[in-house]
Amino acid sequence: MHSHSQSFPVLAGFAVLIPAHNEAATIGGLVEAAKEHLGGDVVVIDDASTDETACIARSAGATVLPLSCNLGAWGATQAGMRYALRTGYQQVLTMDADGQHLPEYLPLLLATLVSGEVDVVIGACPERGSRARQLAWSYFRKLTGLGIEDLTSGFRAYNEAAMKVLAAPDATLLDYQDVGVLLLLRHARLRLREIPVPMRERDHGGSRVFPSWLVVGKYMLQTSLLCLAKVGMNGKRRVAQR
Repeated sequence: MHSHSQSFPVLAGFAVLIPAHNEAATIGGLVEAAKEHLGGDVVVIDDASTDETACIARSAGATVLPLSCNLGAWGATQAGMRYALRTGYQQVLTMDADGQHLPEYLPLLLATLVSGEVDVVIGACPERGSRARQLAWSYFRKLTGLGIEDLTSGFRAYNEAAMKVLAAPDATLLDYQDVGVLLLLRHARLRLREIPVPMRERDHGGSRVFPSWLVVGKYMLQTSLLCLAKVGMNGKRRVAQR
């Protein structure tokens, strides 16, 4: 396990993207912690929240992108990437707004990315998953050949090449920042690497991605169809292992 560190040099040209929907309870502290541990710019994509998420994030020092309708976690993240490309950022880091991802590990993700050996860095914590999630991950790994242990982590760092792939219209068809995104990156022959990081339980509320078993079933069906379409299989050899 890598240890977290604040000793990495602060680099220019990056932003932390945080998609948030009704995360007033956590967003302020998260923005402040990201700025404390990494510096740079923090962009909160307010996914049509009905609480004080946008106001609190702005007061904590974030740039807030207000969405007029709810796009979901991936749609909001993609909106942030498009903003980052237009604004001229060379790297972005993504993290959840519910407190699961630890801001003190942001410097480790960014330092790994700017080493130039990879295009995408995934902060991975596969042991956090339930037995059902572990079985689902194993199923999708076998179906796709992806050599990624943590298929759903949204704690990532992307370089400009990866951002361009994920800001493209093809990625708009996806619902989640998981298997489909990884397959698109592999199809583009980009290099992925996982680094182990700890994660916490969410500070409050339930899963925004899987709020019910009906949604889980829909996710399994859609993702299976996506995998069977063999999106990106020709980039398999470029997926790095941690």
